[in-house]
Amino acid sequence: MGKNAIVGQSGGPTSVINASLAGVYESCKNRGAGIVYGMCNGVAGLLKKEVVDLSTLLSDDLEIELLKRTPSSFLGSCRYKLPDWQADEATYEKLFDILKELDIGWFFYIGGNDSMDTIGKLADYGAHVGSDIRFMGVPKTIDNDLMITDHTPGYGSAAKYIGVVMKEIIRDATVYGTKYVTVVEIMGRNAGWLTAAAALAKGPDSEGVDMICLPEVPFNVDRFVEKVRVMQETKASIVIAVSEGVKLEDGRYVCELADDVHAVDAFGHKSLTGTARFLANTVARKLDTKTRCIELSTLQRCAGHLTSRTDITEAYQVGGAAAKAAFEGHTGEMVALKRISNNPYQCTTELHPISEVANLEKKVPLSWMNENHTQMTQEFLDYARPLIQAELTPIYIAGLPHHIYMKR
Repeated sequence: MGKNAIVGQSGGPTSVINASLAGVYESCKNRGAGIVYGMCNGVAGLLKKEVVDLSTLLSDDLEIELLKRTPSSFLGSCRYKLPDWQADEATYEKLFDILKELDIGWFFYIGGNDSMDTIGKLADYGAHVGSDIRFMGVPKTIDNDLMITDHTPGYGSAAKYIGVVMKEIIRDATVYGTKYVTVVEIMGRNAGWLTAAAALAKGPDSEGVDMICLPEVPFNVDRFVEKVRVMQETKASIVIAVSEGVKLEDGRYVCELADDVHAVDAFGHKSLTGTARFLANTVARKLDTKTRCIELSTLQRCAGHLTSRTDITEAYQVGGAAAKAAFEGHTGEMVALKRISNNPYQCTTELHPISEVANLEKKVPLSWMNENHTQMTQEFLDYARPLIQAELTPIYIAGLPHHIYMKR
């Protein structure tokens, strides 16, 4: 089989995806890989033969440490939908010709649901043509919606950021003592794990958010407004965390009630934005109260200064575990995290077939919400709190975090 390895990053960035890249790279080199190539912009870049020898970019331990502490995708990313090989075998023939030219024996893809779909298709085609290339998936997504794995690298840091920011928004929103409704829009298309993390803001020093709205619960605009009206009878300032993907009972996204145009990506995913703005405007109009909307947007996935040490450590571990498995002959699988205990928190890795992960979504259990589906229970907090623990401080130069990046 081939002597070299190749790794790519796909989908939305996180603040720890580069730690997984470092884990794959170091483990491959330690296990005797000749060259470890990086795909520039994932499979889309590989189809253009846009690859780089990672040893030319990561020449010493300091650069690898900087890589682990640098947010977003060092190699660049893509949202490229690989067709089924039965419908477009020419694309696969091209890809496998490139892999043969690069003498690839091990192939790693770091990403979420759509990326695992890519790994599954490549592994299936490899088996069809008798290729001995090992294809392994490395989990990544702030959405935390991959099946099988207890949680996904990237989620802990995003949850930490959301918890911190919500505490600060609550402090800011309560200074005037007048009626004020703040609606904070948090990422999450069909699963509300990120929005649920707003519950982490509650503690001895913070009253927490007043309402949490997840995509798992059908949304009714009139009932939402009525809940706000009732809350304002006893509390002037209301802070609400709402998922961008909350849907009406008929399946439409709430943001579709606004007049905004929502583009669709290669995977058919509609661009979601404007939910908080629509709800804030509706509340202002119907309750005659001051409102504001806040969209955390990409800030929640690239805030390297609030990275969880637990998260970055596990991101590095799953990268290394994927390389170990591939060198031992595994293919068509994803590394998953398996929680052993909450207190003390212990987690290990295990392998699962891609078929148990790709094109499936893990939702927030409704049993982890209260009866009114407006707050998270202690069970969710016990699940999420270990994932946000400790910090890995950036390396600061001239007062700002220092990053490593690949010049295009």
